[in-house]
Amino acid sequence: MSLQAEIIVLSIGYALLGTLLLAAVTRADLPWPAKAAAVVVTSTFYVVVFFRTEGLLGWSALDALPARFQLLWTRTVEPDRAANEAGAVHLWLEELDDANLPSGVPRAYRLPFSTALARKAEAARVEIMNGHPQGGRAVDFGIGGEVTPDATAAAGRPGAEPGGDPASGGFLDPAFLGGDSKSVEFAPLPVPRLPAKDVP
Repeated sequence: MSLQAEIIVLSIGYALLGTLLLAAVTRADLPWPAKAAAVVVTSTFYVVVFFRTEGLLGWSALDALPARFQLLWTRTVEPDRAANEAGAVHLWLEELDDANLPSGVPRAYRLPFSTALARKAEAARVEIMNGHPQGGRAVDFGIGGEVTPDATAAAGRPGAEPGGDPASGGFLDPAFLGGDSKSVEFAPLPVPRLPAKDVP
């Protein structure tokens, strides 16, 4: 189901709930001005929900990153103390499957700004502009290190949450709060592992 379809289904769900509420209000022993106000407020509410949800399309998600992905582009917004803006690193990426093939469904993610992450994202963007596709992996918060083929293969290990280890990291990790989280690593995009061809 596409994102637009999900929004339409969500809006229909709100409308149905509103209809049930209005049915309950009309049978309640209330003065007619109160019933009329309930009808107007509820009807207005689900119309507003529909249009406000449409406005969320295109915003970077705060969800955990997939374990392995192809980086399509990056955008760094530096902190602005005058405007009380914390800054962010936006990543546009596609999840990779076990054969290192992209999903074909790009998504935008937002990560808290850190100097280390901003430098890595900028370096990866330069590589993309130079014609070198970049892959990446989500690693445990505060661990980091160089990306090796073995490390990239191990990124999908069972038991580890994409984007950080909940046992020792995440938003309460001192390295994360200090702006030095190594939560994402970038490397040249791994070659797809295609099935072997039949030899005649």
